[in-house]
Amino acid sequence: MVGYRDKTVRLIRSPEAEELYREVRDLPIIDYHCHLSPEEIYEDRPFGNIGEIWLLGDHYKWRLERGFGVDEELVTGSADMKSRFRAFAETVGYAFGNPIKDWVQSELGFFFGIDEPLNRETADRIWDKANAAIAENAMSPRKLMEAAGVKYVATTDDPCDDLHWHDLIAADKSFGIKVVPSFRTDRLVSADKPDYAEYVARLASVAGVSADTFDGFKAAVRARLDLFVSRGCKFSDVGVEGFPSAIADDEAAARIYSDIINGKRVSAEDADAFKGAVYLFLAREYAERGMVMQLHLSVARNCNSRMFAEKGADGGFDCVADPVPTASVRAMLDAMNNAGSLPETIIYSLNPTAYYPLTTLAGAFRRVHIGISWWFCDHERGMRETLDTVGELGHICSIVGMLTDSRSFLSYTRHDYYRQIVCNWLADRARGDKDRAAEVAYRLCYGNAAELTEEK
Repeated sequence: MVGYRDKTVRLIRSPEAEELYREVRDLPIIDYHCHLSPEEIYEDRPFGNIGEIWLLGDHYKWRLERGFGVDEELVTGSADMKSRFRAFAETVGYAFGNPIKDWVQSELGFFFGIDEPLNRETADRIWDKANAAIAENAMSPRKLMEAAGVKYVATTDDPCDDLHWHDLIAADKSFGIKVVPSFRTDRLVSADKPDYAEYVARLASVAGVSADTFDGFKAAVRARLDLFVSRGCKFSDVGVEGFPSAIADDEAAARIYSDIINGKRVSAEDADAFKGAVYLFLAREYAERGMVMQLHLSVARNCNSRMFAEKGADGGFDCVADPVPTASVRAMLDAMNNAGSLPETIIYSLNPTAYYPLTTLAGAFRRVHIGISWWFCDHERGMRETLDTVGELGHICSIVGMLTDSRSFLSYTRHDYYRQIVCNWLADRARGDKDRAAEVAYRLCYGNAAELTEEK
């Protein structure tokens, strides 16, 4: 199976951009933050139809359908897959302005050679064409990744995960794409959650140490970090609501931790300060291991409580939150820096109003970068806004590059989408300096991520 690289959605707007794009379009893909399943990658089961690839687990598409008024039975319900596909096709047909419309057309063109628009009238025809290609090529997760030119993938893994599937992937020498875990600490830092003591008990069990004290908790985390790093882990990540506004010292953190795991009521202020202490502790451990810390800010989770109770997390009910106070992020980075433990750091904001202050803040510290537009901001205008802000207030070469942040094995065409946007942006500003513009395009589309992941 081969991809149809000439059939992706075309965003290029000038001959200068086209020239740059030719230099970067076929570069390998390093996806240093995604939500692909290592189990699915290892088992590599062929997909049954285009609906399975597109509509199972993709909350981006579910939100779009709900916005169009599609009945929930056709979104996440028990309706047959072809009916669900028809509903999605009709939704996309009218979704002008939404990046999903472009992503869908790029995926159809690149992976299936289909260049007609998806809509109500073409739905059945595209269903048949795509499914014929899936059957003919026995399309599976690995084949899709290989066709897209993927070189490196970092999945999202809880500290308690046993990394069994990662071990099996690494042992399979027939698969040339590097798949490594990331250390996702949402549950580790969420001391305000009612099941936190139970989670810590599980952490202690898998780490094989006692976590009755804060020192024991730290030992358990270190043990898990060492395991992850031994499996190639290079990135950490956290994407919880809010951001700690205080940092408890070790004595206070030990007291708060004891209260939490012993079932005592802890004030919101203490829980916040304890979270700050955990952030600071984790940064030190990351720095010692040469890891990259990713901070995802300004997200509100599970806003529709009734639908969350019915569908669970990652159902498409999150939204953009108010900007995280810059003062809190500033204090945290400064504390890490003063402790000599500020690791390589990438900061993403789901609220674009925070780009300006966060970009200037990143410029105050070495090795702190602004990440490319995240989630609700990963459309063309959002990416241009990020490029504009970092280019104007910092250095454009500090952007690490594109990531999919996706659960879909077809989502790698988003790298092509990003590369075209980068080339348009650079062509508008190069003013004849083609050589330097080409170097920057390379760095933003591949080189910086390759250097950070040591995959040069």
